[in-house]
Amino acid sequence: GFLSAVFDRLRQFLQCCGCVHADHACREKLEKITILYTKVLLDFLETHPLSFIPLIQHCLEFCVWFVFTERGDGLVFERFIVQCMNLLKMIIKNEAYRLAKNPEDSKAESLEADRIKSAFFTHSTLTEICKRLVSKYFLLTQEELTMWEEDPESFAVEETGGDSWKYSLRPCTEVLFLDLFHNYSQTLTPVLLDMVHSIQGLSNVNDVAQMLMKDSVYNAVGLAAYELFDSVDFDQWFNNQLLMELQFNHSRYKVIRRRVIWLVGQWISVKFKPELRPLLYEIILSLLQDPDLVTSAYPAPPPPPQYVESIFALLFQMLQQVTECDSKMQILHVISCVIERVGMQIRPYIGCLVQYLPLLWKQSEEHNMLRCAILTTLIHLVKGLGAESKNLYPFLLPVIQLSCDVSQPPHVYLLEDGLELWLVTLENSPALSPELLRIFQNMLALLEMSTENVLTCFQIINSYIYLSATDFLQSYGEALCRSFCDFLKDITAEGQVQVLKVVEIALKVSPVLACHMFQPLLPPVFRGVMEGERYPVVMSTYLGIIGRILLQNSSFFSSLLSQMAIEFNQEPEQLLGSLMEMWVERMDNITQPERRKLSALALLSLLPSDNTVVQEKFCGTVNICVESLHDVMTEDPETGTFKDCMLVSGVEEQKVSDDDEPPTEQDKRRKL
Repeated sequence: GFLSAVFDRLRQFLQCCGCVHADHACREKLEKITILYTKVLLDFLETHPLSFIPLIQHCLEFCVWFVFTERGDGLVFERFIVQCMNLLKMIIKNEAYRLAKNPEDSKAESLEADRIKSAFFTHSTLTEICKRLVSKYFLLTQEELTMWEEDPESFAVEETGGDSWKYSLRPCTEVLFLDLFHNYSQTLTPVLLDMVHSIQGLSNVNDVAQMLMKDSVYNAVGLAAYELFDSVDFDQWFNNQLLMELQFNHSRYKVIRRRVIWLVGQWISVKFKPELRPLLYEIILSLLQDPDLVTSAYPAPPPPPQYVESIFALLFQMLQQVTECDSKMQILHVISCVIERVGMQIRPYIGCLVQYLPLLWKQSEEHNMLRCAILTTLIHLVKGLGAESKNLYPFLLPVIQLSCDVSQPPHVYLLEDGLELWLVTLENSPALSPELLRIFQNMLALLEMSTENVLTCFQIINSYIYLSATDFLQSYGEALCRSFCDFLKDITAEGQVQVLKVVEIALKVSPVLACHMFQPLLPPVFRGVMEGERYPVVMSTYLGIIGRILLQNSSFFSSLLSQMAIEFNQEPEQLLGSLMEMWVERMDNITQPERRKLSALALLSLLPSDNTVVQEKFCGTVNICVESLHDVMTEDPETGTFKDCMLVSGVEEQKVSDDDEPPTEQDKRRKL
């Protein structure tokens, strides 16, 4: 058929490529048509994997013959090699060819595809592919070595993530190696270990080929770290071999030093004894001072506290030294990891960084991705500084203002990180400053967008309420209420709950002012309860709001009841009875203990009245109270007495372990 003929045509084109000089006018056209033909195979395999099964054998033989045997040398070119490796990867990893856990349950097509693959990928074939990948395709090229010398920053930040494996040779070879190793680890593990054993000891600095081969083998061991967990004693290897290579300071040995520190980074989360880490960080400190930028800029794991000052100072020095945006982004990422790891212990060492970031922000005006990295660093800085982050406001607040302003073009890139920075700034703010209050002007336009960031927007609104409900609601309450009214016109039940949670928090923090500001939203809530809202989570939220009003602002509840009585054409007492009846009936919709307790307290607050309707609901009210008591009472193991688990003592300080994050300013406010 047509697809079988594609392989014949490709062979003809490749034979022609082997006969045509690279500078020949036809060469480019030959390569282009060759790529188009291989793309036909790739697209067909991706779109119709089951129909491709009759071609699997032919495709595997074709790709391996040209890419992994000497017979293909001189005929193939880089883009074709990438396409062939992608074909191999897609066949190896294709879900349509994967057997079920119980092979007997597998489809006939999957069984056939698996049979073909098993027959093709013999021990000898897999061994040859693995050796060729490591000894040929993993090797640093002369072009890469030249780039290392002439433009070390570009070399150090060469893009290998995302979908680069589809188009670039090095990431393509590494991804194929990973897939092969994952699927055939029993066969390939001994092959790779033999290669490791063949390169023991220090390499000859005058033998470039030997050093490049070691670099390739170490690369393979790092990529396959999780597969080699049971086969490699990495701690012993580190002590006996890798440590020696990290400490060998010959200038030509930088290729190995750079690869070894990367290798350790790959294995540190797989198998690396904690007692070896101090020694590792001593090495990292020396590497950060390496005059070779590629070696010093290689990412390393975040340090323990005793090394923070030295490593942070060296990272900051490097951040100033590099000029490329990608380099700065990579270093900022490491700095963010360090800050995240050590938390508040970073405070004594960040003065220089805090002074430098405004300059870097200004310089990166045309580089939004670098600004995203700065925003991420600021997020971790604010968390580390806690309440002291208020000293950053002259720089921080204009950054938030720009990042979250939908009228400014950069918001397309900066909005998500900008909102996160806005949120953590509020959570760690000791008080609401006029400038911090003013940037909320951006929020109303954000709510109109109804983007995927709307939940973060609601969190920001909640943080403002916790921070200073009076100032916030007086300034923006009416506008926010109008926005919520528009929001609720066309929204899912989940979205409705998120909006009403904001109202509920406002009622909790400032019951009088919140009732006034969000008054237009409350009749629909009351109406929803009376009409028996069918979604339990929405009904639970409705009852939480009504309970909060009844318990904390009884006079407003009375006026709301009178207003709704007119709408329902009932007497207020009669409507109150219907409300209580619905409340008792739908109490099981409320699953959160705190809301169940709130409902019980709210209904109890009605009992002192002489209202006959309330007295008639006495039994239902008491039942709810008993159930709520069971929900919130816990036994003290020391005294054997029962106490309300939801009571917060004003005297006891929350105990924070070393592994826990310390409470933010907002955490403290929420307990008041």
